Amino acid sequence: MDAQTKQAMFPNMGMGLGLRTPHYRDILDGRTDVAWFEAISENYMDDGGRPILMLEKIRERYPIALHGVSLSIASTDPLDQEYLKRLKDLVGRIEPSIVSDHCCWTGVDGQNLHDLMPIPYTDEVLNHVAERILQVQDVLGRRILIENVSSYIAFRHSEMTEADFLAALSEKADCGLLLDVNNVYVNSVNHAFDAGEFLKTIPKDRVGQIHLAGHSRTENADGSIVLVDTHDQPVCSDVWNLYRQSVERFGAVSTMIEWDAAIPDHQELLSEIGKAKIIQEAVIEKR
Repeated sequence: MDAQTKQAMFPNMGMGLGLRTPHYRDILDGRTDVAWFEAISENYMDDGGRPILMLEKIRERYPIALHGVSLSIASTDPLDQEYLKRLKDLVGRIEPSIVSDHCCWTGVDGQNLHDLMPIPYTDEVLNHVAERILQVQDVLGRRILIENVSSYIAFRHSEMTEADFLAALSEKADCGLLLDVNNVYVNSVNHAFDAGEFLKTIPKDRVGQIHLAGHSRTENADGSIVLVDTHDQPVCSDVWNLYRQSVERFGAVSTMIEWDAAIPDHQELLSEIGKAKIIQEAVIEKR
């Protein structure tokens, strides 16, 4: 995929923010300079009510990305056709610039665990997930982005690294990747790998969006450190450094801040966005 094709499929929207209800009024009153917003798909799948009406009002003014948390693309359950229908209806209604979900499973045997569960990185799982992504893309009539998730356990029988798996998946399913830089960093600490090498493995032409977020640091009884992807902190310096490396490799990609707990006021989030913009512009200017 050349640069022109990538830009056509995954346009750079600039700096964005996760759409959260405490900031609706700031957005609608024009107290923001955010270029676009990412909405959690499942929050807006009902046909009526305040959430979808607010999303439509915001969509009149800003580009929207739809980000799902329940596609369960790696589950062994059949794809939920009712869920896909509702997602397709929402996509048709909002006309988002990007549609994405996670490289994980969220339930099995009809039970939703309401969490993003990790997967073993094997050829069997690769083929399984790729085929399901192709089915989803066929239903939606568009490419989707798949996000790398944070994890706290690893499977002994994995046959490849997470980065190798994602690289192969994006080619096999002809999908894009949503690179969560914070998740790369969290996993690099939790599983002791080189985050920079991870970035080098990801194909340059497949990254269509970047997430930045904060995490929490915990200590086990044995003194070992575990990072937890809590989205309730500012982006730390190590993640900012990794974001700089990401821009050096992938160029100017739509970038957004995720903040889901202990949500600060809108101005604090604008400050975080400003940091990302400064880094991206400085890297691009040097290229």
